Amino acid sequence: MARAKVRTGMPSVALDKAEFARRVRRRFYDPAFTSVEQEIERIIDVAWDGYNDDRKSPRTKPAGKGYADPSYELSVEWSEASRAIKQAERQQKSKSSKSRILQINGSARSDQTCPGEMSKSFRLMKIAEQVFARERDFEVELLDLSHLASEYGRNIHPCKACVSTAMPLCHWPCSCYPNHALGQHNDWMNEIYPMWAAAHGVMIVTPVNWYQVPGGLKAMIDRLVCADGGNPDPTSTGGKDPQRAKQLELDGWPYPRHLAGRVFAVVVHGDAAGVGNVRQSITNWLTDMELVEAGNLSQLGAYVGYMRPYATSHDDLDRDTAFQEEVRNAARALVAAVRQLRRGELKPPDAGLRSPRQK
Repeated sequence: MARAKVRTGMPSVALDKAEFARRVRRRFYDPAFTSVEQEIERIIDVAWDGYNDDRKSPRTKPAGKGYADPSYELSVEWSEASRAIKQAERQQKSKSSKSRILQINGSARSDQTCPGEMSKSFRLMKIAEQVFARERDFEVELLDLSHLASEYGRNIHPCKACVSTAMPLCHWPCSCYPNHALGQHNDWMNEIYPMWAAAHGVMIVTPVNWYQVPGGLKAMIDRLVCADGGNPDPTSTGGKDPQRAKQLELDGWPYPRHLAGRVFAVVVHGDAAGVGNVRQSITNWLTDMELVEAGNLSQLGAYVGYMRPYATSHDDLDRDTAFQEEVRNAARALVAAVRQLRRGELKPPDAGLRSPRQK
């Protein structure tokens, strides 16, 4: 097979020092920083050196045994994230561990910041959580994506689409971040990946934002592409060498499904349009990763206060006791599916079949 060509030619995004310094100073806009201007200038000089030298991962160590290139200098932060995922996977597979549900709040709205009011998604999550709390052999982990908008230093950086260059270039976990040279740090995904790996069941509760999922949830979805066919060995591609990654894919790539077999429930709510499309798109995404629906009642989409004022939407949810019970049923279905999964009784009809086109 012919050697794949790496296509380049986009314009440079490199900054000169003056523009770099101007952007760094924006972080210190508060007049309270005036008293430490000299220290800030020293910080800018150090940060510029890291940027100019492209020190993406300033702390590394040899990969060691089990990697294609044991001498390759792996990012310490990536290695720590990889170990956390492996520990979570062992916990998930252990027969003695409790069944674990990962609940995800997809809404960005929070009463801890400028909207001034909690989201209906958060309330619906708490309704479902009451169902899980009654199960003594279950434990629940809450991933509240509203913290991206309300908590200092919480980031999910955008996916760089390495997978579109070649699947093996997309590492599991993602090695694109942190990128200290570009100031792209505090990446929450290194904590989120183990949450997914440890879960037996996942429940996503989200509103509709303009016919789509909210931005924070979409950022997490994009960054989970590495869980579906991603490469657990960055040394095999020399880090981010696109030519090596292309060749590795062309030589034959197994597309490991790192989250396959877990079960899921989806709850989507809206007030005017888009509920069905969003519910279906989330379901399609999860089944593409070979997660398993927890039954018909686990896939829920509904309107709360259809075309009524936003100002009274929580009152509309109070009155919609049928929707609240439907959310409880989605949680009950997820519990039942997790029990079947752990007993080895949950076997989809297509289990064991392999698609001839792995993508």
